[in-house]
Amino acid sequence: MEVTIALAQYPITARQSLEDWKNHTEKWISEAVTQGAQILTFPEYGSMELTSLFSQEVRDDLKLQIDHLQDLLPFFIETFQGFAQKYNSVIVAPSFPVALTDKTVNRCFVFTQNDYSYQDKHFMTRFEDESWGISPSDGTLRLFETPFGRFGVQICFDIEFPMGGHLLAEAGAQFILVPSCTETLKGATRVHIGARARAMEQQIYTGVSQTVGNALWSPAVDINFGYTAIYSSPDGDFQDEGILALTEAQNPGWLIHTLDLSKNEEIRENGQVLNFKHSQRQEIRDGKSSVEVVWMKEELIEQAVKNVTEFRS
Repeated sequence: MEVTIALAQYPITARQSLEDWKNHTEKWISEAVTQGAQILTFPEYGSMELTSLFSQEVRDDLKLQIDHLQDLLPFFIETFQGFAQKYNSVIVAPSFPVALTDKTVNRCFVFTQNDYSYQDKHFMTRFEDESWGISPSDGTLRLFETPFGRFGVQICFDIEFPMGGHLLAEAGAQFILVPSCTETLKGATRVHIGARARAMEQQIYTGVSQTVGNALWSPAVDINFGYTAIYSSPDGDFQDEGILALTEAQNPGWLIHTLDLSKNEEIRENGQVLNFKHSQRQEIRDGKSSVEVVWMKEELIEQAVKNVTEFRS
């Protein structure tokens, strides 16, 4: 089975009205679908461009803007649900700060032609936690079964930890999509390293979508640096580096690529290494592995250093 995915390298831009935002969004979606995309992914916090419609007072207040965004959430959901139906596609919408009864979460809605669900972010960055008041999810991971394949969503920082990728792959995910918003090359690099690690560990595809450019009118997402990429395990007839596709940083647009979902099944059975199989080992899963602390005597350390010095000379 093959699936064509589109990953947005997306600039957060100021809009003039809700209708302007809707038309802008449809233009992006139409462009990807015209090129054959079946699953479209927008980046983390791309929804923050809606705050450009608020007064300066609201825009400048990190918490007040979240309160006002809640009034636009029904329109946001209705818009993406309508586009998923119109374009017969699956859309991973830009994540949205959703205010619940007891906390605010970073929620990524996933829309199919007839329904929608969501994935909340698990691990908060310091900015989200200390300055913005965004809270972790309840711990639930969701596997999205669609006509175009089974996938999970790991939002930005989440992909830098192995547990989610492991659980999703074990549950049957064929690829993991990573909506992300980072300010610097260092931040973007951490996300991409995480995505490459998950692809290798679980012998699975991962795809990163990131925000780009500056939105200086927004105190939440004012500076953005990013690029999109699709990774695989570096095995079988995949690329030696495990990089299937990569864009130039900071250039707005779509990265569109067709994935052969059968290839990961093949390398899990016949690859040079069997990472996915070994990650299922029962003694590791049950926490029965242990760490033994070994104290080396000082004279042994000195002898080891002396041996290395003699060898080099």
